Amino acid sequence: MGRIVAPVLIANALDPAREIRCEILVDAGTAGLVLPTAWRSRLGPPPTVRTVEMETADQRVVTGDVCGPVRIQIEGFDTIFNEVTFLDMQPRNGEYEPLLGYIILEQSRAAVDPIGQRLVRVKYYDLK
Repeated sequence: MGRIVAPVLIANALDPAREIRCEILVDAGTAGLVLPTAWRSRLGPPPTVRTVEMETADQRVVTGDVCGPVRIQIEGFDTIFNEVTFLDMQPRNGEYEPLLGYIILEQSRAAVDPIGQRLVRVKYYDLK
């Protein structure tokens, strides 16, 4: 599968003027929305709900702060309210690589089209 990047707006649900617009890597192996800790102050910051341990693609265990609520709008898809996890990230070539995971995609009614290398709208919520 190729690299899919989506334009996303993330806003603090308690202070909507505090927002981030960015391009985020779609990662079907990631559960939620993961942003670099360096961006946290841009959202207000939203309150910390809990601290969690996560396993990275290279099997390292790292700690992140789950914060929320935040409003998430993937361009062209449903707006949702959920949490964001802030993780200490190292920039690659001077840029961070935030991650957009499967829970956020499903709630937004977005699905990965691996052939077209894009996100497509899901007509119905899955209740099966």
